[in-house]
Amino acid sequence: MIQHVYERASQCTRFSRLVIATDDARIAEAAQSFGAEFQITRPDHQSGTDRVAEVATGFSGELVVNIQGDEPLIDFNAIETAIVALESAPIARMATLGKAISNPAEAENPNVVKVVRGLDGNAIYFSRYPIPYRRGGPTPIYKHIGLYAYRRDFLLQYSAMPVGPLEKAECLEQLRALENGHRIAVAETTYDSLGVDTPEDLTEIRHWLEARVESLPTISSAGA
Repeated sequence: MIQHVYERASQCTRFSRLVIATDDARIAEAAQSFGAEFQITRPDHQSGTDRVAEVATGFSGELVVNIQGDEPLIDFNAIETAIVALESAPIARMATLGKAISNPAEAENPNVVKVVRGLDGNAIYFSRYPIPYRRGGPTPIYKHIGLYAYRRDFLLQYSAMPVGPLEKAECLEQLRALENGHRIAVAETTYDSLGVDTPEDLTEIRHWLEARVESLPTISSAGA
């Protein structure tokens, strides 16, 4: 799975470095097996953002992107969209993605995080609850795609920020930025995240990949 993520992320031409951050020796061994750069981090981080921040201390770039290791079908175009969103929003300290939900079951699923944004394109709130409540009529509900682009100076301050009651209640690390008064740009995307959180998710991903392989045209080797 890590190799799938790494190879797909490598298709984004904006990166000067691509590093797998982990505190697990098994993941480090897997990364080494396919030639990826990796860094062993402390095991006590509260979130993936904290882990990325530790690695970013050794970077000199202006922007840092956090790609989840359980997204084997990550689209490099989605990565580019998040980067452009941050570059286009000077007052935002980080950027992420949102996709309009078409499946009502996703809106009700607490494992699918929802995001509400303002007219300026910045996040108002993230929740596991199906927000906004549509009393006044239908309005899109947006699924949060867990891909983040940060300004490096902000990222290095992130771990020192106090964890607020909303982050604790929702168990959503991005709320730390909002609770501490920082803006998060949210770009709309058509990319639909297919993360692997359960064994059932892994089975679904495998079936999807197998179907793609089976649909490829057969090429004869005669005369080739």
